[in-house]
Amino acid sequence: MAMTLRLDEQETEALRRRAELEGRSMQEVARQAVRDYIERNSKREALDRVLDRELPRYADALERLGR
Repeated sequence: MAMTLRLDEQETEALRRRAELEGRSMQEVARQAVRDYIERNSKREALDRVLDRELPRYADALERLGR
């Protein structure tokens, strides 16, 4: 699926420089950035769900350790 990504001049220039440094196209760099963002946030959300579920079970022990 095609989409349009609108960047300001500074963002465009930073993306252009990064792509040149890596010997890749601006599109490749932008697509990798999107994939990295999604992966990072998916892991964070999964960890948050586990912590929300498990932390209450250990609340007493954590409180005592904090003293």
